[in-house]
Amino acid sequence: MHQCSLFILILLCVSVRDISGSWEEWWTYDGISGPGFWGLINPQWSMCNKGRRQSPVNIEPDKLLFDPWLRDIQFDKHKVSGVLQNTGQSLVFRVEKDSKHQVNISGGPLSYRYQFEEIYFHYGMEDNRGSEHQIDHHTFPGEIQLYGFNKELYHNMSEAQHKSQGIVGISLMVQVGEPTNTDFRLITSAFNKVTYRGSSFPIKHLPLSSLLPNTQQYLTYEGSTTHPGCWETAVWIIFNKPIYISKQEMYALRQLMQGSQLTPKAPLGNNARPVQPLHHRTVRTNINFNKQGLQGSNNCPDMYRNMHYTANLAVALADDIITDSSLNITTVTTDKEVTTSLPEIN
Repeated sequence: MHQCSLFILILLCVSVRDISGSWEEWWTYDGISGPGFWGLINPQWSMCNKGRRQSPVNIEPDKLLFDPWLRDIQFDKHKVSGVLQNTGQSLVFRVEKDSKHQVNISGGPLSYRYQFEEIYFHYGMEDNRGSEHQIDHHTFPGEIQLYGFNKELYHNMSEAQHKSQGIVGISLMVQVGEPTNTDFRLITSAFNKVTYRGSSFPIKHLPLSSLLPNTQQYLTYEGSTTHPGCWETAVWIIFNKPIYISKQEMYALRQLMQGSQLTPKAPLGNNARPVQPLHHRTVRTNINFNKQGLQGSNNCPDMYRNMHYTANLAVALADDIITDSSLNITTVTTDKEVTTSLPEIN
């Protein structure tokens, strides 16, 4: 009996050692290696289970804090080249390390310049799911996340992701519709080149700034990376307009597989981490809701009293995620109209 137990223990230790050599390949979005177990798979990922500033989150419009000091987001106009890769968990674009012209991200809520590094694609196998962040509990068909690292304080993404103010995450919600951005086709046309895990395809001269929606309205909060190890070092910026992808492009994206050509396993889609508790964090916005000439508070001059929003829940495909005129939540699919007041600030 003791010999049997010792044998099982040895096998377990060998298995754990083998897995620990490939943590980045072992985690998934479902099952015993899914999001609920990320913090248990690898002790260095403990924040995935224990952290209190985790991402993604659900954005509650009635709890947004208007901040008039938030600036416009600035992206360098340089084009970038890199590699689009199917990692088995996500579709990821990573910029060339030795590129002469790097794209810097600054402004907005950022106190430093951040150097663009990679793009993650999150999407669902159906249109009613896919994005990681939610707006008033509404989920978009997809979400594209641009990551950059703090180049003023740190040397690279590997170092910055563990450090304070190390990372910026730019979130672009994805809707299915008629594309308005031809530059995005540099990526979408390559979807069929990366069908299986480990496959990659070079992308040349991608104008990153032109991929962004035509707006300077955004929401921002302090959070984490949405993949292991869930490091709580990210400043998130969620633009207030989606970008569009055609039905054909979304179909091609949904053909990507988690496994190799010999063992394709399951589709790559539905690769979204569930929303995490906000834990009293503040979500700020530069959207000015004060359209009715309401008086500001003397004690809090950057907020307004008695502001209201109207959730116009019947229109599902309007451009704005949250409109600045009546704060219409145009992406929720119910036919009821809801009016809620923001809390008064004393």
